[in-house]
Amino acid sequence: MPGNPPLGLYIHLPWCEKKCPYCDFNSHQAETIPEIDYIDALLNDLEQDLPLIWGRSVETLFIGGGTPSLFSGDAIDRLLSGLRALLKLQPNMEVTLESNPGSADIEHFRAYHECGVNRLSIGVQSFNDQHLKILGRVHASELACAAFDSARQAGFDNINLDVMYGLPTQSVQQALSDLQQAVGLRPEHISHYQLTIEPNTLFYHQPPAQMPDDDLAWEQQQACQALLKNLGYHQYEISAYAREYKQCRHNLNYWQFGDYLGIGAGAHSKITLAGDNRVVRRIRQRQPQAYLQSQGRNSITSESELSASDLVFEFMLNTLRLTEGFESRLFVENTGLTLNAVLPALQTASDRGLLHFDTGHIRPSALGLQYLNDLQALFLDLEIDQKQSFFSSDGEIIHT
Repeated sequence: MPGNPPLGLYIHLPWCEKKCPYCDFNSHQAETIPEIDYIDALLNDLEQDLPLIWGRSVETLFIGGGTPSLFSGDAIDRLLSGLRALLKLQPNMEVTLESNPGSADIEHFRAYHECGVNRLSIGVQSFNDQHLKILGRVHASELACAAFDSARQAGFDNINLDVMYGLPTQSVQQALSDLQQAVGLRPEHISHYQLTIEPNTLFYHQPPAQMPDDDLAWEQQQACQALLKNLGYHQYEISAYAREYKQCRHNLNYWQFGDYLGIGAGAHSKITLAGDNRVVRRIRQRQPQAYLQSQGRNSITSESELSASDLVFEFMLNTLRLTEGFESRLFVENTGLTLNAVLPALQTASDRGLLHFDTGHIRPSALGLQYLNDLQALFLDLEIDQKQSFFSSDGEIIHT
């Protein structure tokens, strides 16, 4: 491939105060957290993978979970200091840490800010106490507002709020009320997404009553999108809205099919090895205790190389989430394929009104964003003619 794409670093801290019934992330309830041992394991884990990214700069860092704000400021400081010693970090890089209301106070937030965290993502989900109870959240609405105020006082000027819609018993007006309260706090970014029932969750096995049907959920989505637009939040991804210049750079790298190294229990990586003309995926041990016992060494449980058809589907799976789509050159640079490789699928999507494209730019239509799964599925399991690749089997450029 012409070169390595931008590189982000994801760090997974897997513990929560309580496992939410809708959550399918790798999170585990714990009364005590072995902070020192886990930070040691993370840094050992990173050292094992340094050869994969040797010489490359890390442009963004996202500390997710779980509930990372259960970790002390000293632990996060020690983690970031270790990263600085091992990695080439871009100046003024975006460093995000996830938090839940009630899991951290102003002193925690000050400590995070002082050690280098410059963006917070707070999992509010709703400002309606009845809905919070249904969702199994451990905080009440006033704690969400207090957490936001504490973050501001601690110095954070880049904050995301997670807000859900499509909740059990929720009306359109209640969905709008949640957003109005979120916007009233004036966060720089809002992640607004529909509650979905995922396998391997408590809600999947014990579904909540009175879930909104598709028509009601769509009505909520349209009303909320209009509200956010009117109040100055630009939708740049299917569930992400930001004030000017406040898009999440780490998530944009995902959606533009950049590389990311994931460390921590259950973390995933996608790494381009341009010199070998390969893209590899790696998955780490999910269970925190097993991960700790490995001390961050030999924690890889799965490794695979992406085929040409994998590259095409995963590229489209991510980039078509962006409201502005992508420039054609990005497809070429990240897959090593010419656009001819997907021309039939592009034409089908265009004929169905799901996509707009020309030789320079490709983006989903409003209909395509509404039926995003159908649009993405058009690029699944495509047969890729090797003549449409820029590379022969040994990596030599064969045509442009």
